[in-house]
Amino acid sequence: MKFGQFNQLFHLTKRNIKLYFKDKLTFFLSLITPLILVVLFLTFLKSVYEDSLLMSLPEGFTISDNILNAFTGSWLFSSIMAVSCVTVAFCSNMMITDKISKSANDFYVSPIKRSTVSTSYFISNFITTLIVCFVVLIVSLIYLAIVGWYITFVDIIMIIFNIILCVLFGTLLSSFVGLFVSSQGGLSAISTLVSSMYGFICGAYMPIASFGEGMKAFVGFIPGTYGTILFRQFYMNGVLNEMAKTLPIEVIESIKTGFDYNFSFFNNQVETWVMFFILGLTIVAIFTLFVVFSNLQNKKHLTKKVKIKN
Repeated sequence: MKFGQFNQLFHLTKRNIKLYFKDKLTFFLSLITPLILVVLFLTFLKSVYEDSLLMSLPEGFTISDNILNAFTGSWLFSSIMAVSCVTVAFCSNMMITDKISKSANDFYVSPIKRSTVSTSYFISNFITTLIVCFVVLIVSLIYLAIVGWYITFVDIIMIIFNIILCVLFGTLLSSFVGLFVSSQGGLSAISTLVSSMYGFICGAYMPIASFGEGMKAFVGFIPGTYGTILFRQFYMNGVLNEMAKTLPIEVIESIKTGFDYNFSFFNNQVETWVMFFILGLTIVAIFTLFVVFSNLQNKKHLTKKVKIKN
């Protein structure tokens, strides 16, 4: 990339990031689903998770309040993180916003390559989503430090790595879908669908273990499910290890299965490395589709310009 193109890319990316954080309504809407999870947790889910965990303990065994609060907090923030990586990416996609407001037309008639414009949208979307997710990470670590700290440094590193992967997945998916959305109605429909459905089908609102067999099989085909399970493992690993010091291994395994630390696909337990592989493979597949369809749209645009000139 030439310096001039790099300079254009830098300023376009900076412009998109500024517009996202400047638009308070868009920023708030991108946080709707995480906020809903927090409200549900405080008013209903926390007690449900606590009761479920305590009921799974054998008679005569107890756990401390610190462990109980750390366990439920880890489950909550793994859910929020899994949802945020995708829902925020869809809401912070300035490509769709510019297409609706016709601002994108100004770029396309300027001496800037369409590929540079598309790349700036992708990079800015990735950065803004990553910023929001890192803020959620910081809040989660502060919360766990207050109620009960059992998370390890390695787990934090793995959470960060999974955030990057899941944000990349969400950003690419948003960018690909954004190629076909050019109206306010389409944007509203997509945002509503993603915000309401994604959290449910990826197991963020309730454990996948509580789903029916058909639904369990269905969510196993959704790559985002594995991102959620990975967040579960890294957030809950430390507190489960602490519980394993006083509880039988059979009880720990039952808790892991019931709270989505473990995940089975057609009765075969999916290993952690397989989940990472599925996420990586999905990212490559979506990236390929995005490049192919983006190039097709660019060719159509050039063809139209030639016809108009003739």
